[in-house]
Parts: sequence; structure tokens; C-alpha cells
Amino acid sequence: MNFTNLLTTFENGILLVTINREKALNALNQQTISELIKLFTEDALMLQGLKGVIITGAGEKAFVAGADIKEFSKLDAESGKIFARRGHEAFNLIENFDKPVIAAVNGFALGGGCELAMACHMRVAGEKARFGQPEVNLGIIAGYGGTQRLTRYVGKAKSMELHLTADMIKADEALRLGLVNHVVPVGEEVTKAKEILAKVATKGPVAIAKAIECINAYYKKNVNGFDLEIESFGDCIDTEDAKEGATAFVEKRAANFKGR
Repeated sequence: MNFTNLLTTFENGILLVTINREKALNALNQQTISELIKLFTEDALMLQGLKGVIITGAGEKAFVAGADIKEFSKLDAESGKIFARRGHEAFNLIENFDKPVIAAVNGFALGGGCELAMACHMRVAGEKARFGQPEVNLGIIAGYGGTQRLTRYVGKAKSMELHLTADMIKADEALRLGLVNHVVPVGEEVTKAKEILAKVATKGPVAIAKAIECINAYYKKNVNGFDLEIESFGDCIDTEDAKEGATAFVEKRAANFKGR
């Protein structure tokens, strides 16, 4: 993989993606957004044996401290919509990716950084992580899905408070609110994410992909999640993996899933 702003390593079935703009606190510019789109539509799909993806930020200060404010001054109403739509495209790809994607939040996750973390399927935060949507400080609002995803995770009242005051919350409060899955000591974010992915990797790959799809469907207004669950259950039950899972259970051994 050849990127300008992303560093990637692939080991033991786990793709580790590092937003690599440390001097800019890993701010998301349009180049980085384009690289994320390419990663999740092309490069990641070509990896044999991919079990999951971890996204983190370079350095110790920031996961992603926001979007690149320098790019905002060039925008008018129409180009602003294109700008936001591009971010939505990238983050929707992450949210709907059929392998688990975990954000390893190792510092500030603000604005676009918070939005990127929320697009991932799970979030592991270091003890010094900070989350927030401070866009109103700049006279704008979140543009990469923040108004919707934060409300989904923490509820309307708290989402209103965080968006309207631009306050940051600490990792322990993010855990209490349900925004993150785990809080770990500083430096152990990626290790914990790998631990989770290693556990997920022992399960049926087809079932994992279907579970992601069905859970996401709960939040899609034009999709009946119950109907999709019924269809997906039927699709799963007719796979080799399902037969292997049942046999392994009866034989009291670990299942050897093939992803088919």
C-alpha cells in the first residue's frame, strides 16, 4: 500500500492504519480522506486473510484533532457540501465495512477525529483521550456525520450539550456514556484492539459480516432491520461455517471456520 498520509502494516490478519500527520495533530485533510476511501474500496479488499482493521493516530498527543481548518477558507456553500459529502463517503465505507474496524484513540479525538472514531465499529480509548465536537467555535457544525452518530451513541440531550457548548469529555466519561467500549492505560490502545480482533477472528466470518450489516440497519430509515435479520439468519444457517459450528459444539471442540 502506497499512501502519503496513512501508514499501514498487515500482520496476523490485522491491518493497522495510522493517520500520519503528527505535526498537524493528524488533522484530516482532503488527501487523507481520499486515501481512506481508496483503502476501504480497494487496498483492504485485496488482503488475503484480513480479520479486522485498527485505526490510530501518529504520536502521543492526538488520534485525530479535527479536520484541516486551512482548507475551510476556500469553501463556499456548494463546495462545502461537496467537502462534507466526501467525508460522509469515507466514514460510511468504514461503518459498513464487513470486517470489524476498531478506533484505537490515543489522544485528542476532536471534530473530524471524533467523527472518524464514531464511524468505526468499536472504540478503545487511552486514559488521556479526549472527545468532542468543537465546530461551533469556528461558526460551523460537524460535517462528517457527527450530529447523527454522537446522538446515536450518547442520546439527544448529551449530544446537544456537546455540540452546542463545544465541550470536551474525558475517556472515563466517554465510557460511562457508551461512546467508547474500553479505557486502557496510555500506550495500550492498539494492544487492546488487537486482543478484541483476535477474539472476533475465532468466530464465523460470514456471521460477523452479517451481524455488522444487521446492526447498522437499525439506524437506516429505509431498511427494516428485523426483515434483514431474518434474511441474514437464513443466509448464515445454510453455510459451511454454520454446519461446522454446530458440529464443533456437539463434539466439544473449537470450530474451524472457513468463511463460506
